[in-house]
Amino acid sequence: MVPVNPPDMAIAPISRTVGTDSIVDEMIVKFTHDRVIDYLLPGIPPTGRQVEIAAVVVAQFRDGKLASEHIYWDQASVLVQIGKLDPAGLPIAGVEVARKAMDRTLPSNQLMAREWRTSEGKPI
Repeated sequence: MVPVNPPDMAIAPISRTVGTDSIVDEMIVKFTHDRVIDYLLPGIPPTGRQVEIAAVVVAQFRDGKLASEHIYWDQASVLVQIGKLDPAGLPIAGVEVARKAMDRTLPSNQLMAREWRTSEGKPI
C-alpha cells in the first residue's frame, strides 16, 4: 500500500488488543533510511542509518469494513536515530525506546536516573 517503504522494512508484533469494533497493535518497525519516506520523515534525504521504533496502530471498523487507521510513533526517537536531533539535555531517547518495548527486563527510567534515585521507595 505504501510504495516508498525501504526494502528491508520489517515489522515485529508485540501485542494485539481486540475490541468489538477496533484492533490495537503494538509493534517494532525496523528499516534502513535509504530513501525519502515522506509519511515518516518528510523531505529528509536518506541517511543510510538503521532505525528501530515502537509503533501503535489503532484500526476501527464499521459494518465489517475498515473505517479508520491511526498510527503513532515517537518521532523524536526516529530523528535521534538518523542523526537529525541531538538528545543531549532533552528528555528523549533513540533506539532504547524500541528495545524496551521488546524486552521488559530492560530498565525503564534511564532518562530520569537522578530523579528516580531520589524518589525510589516513596509512595506513589
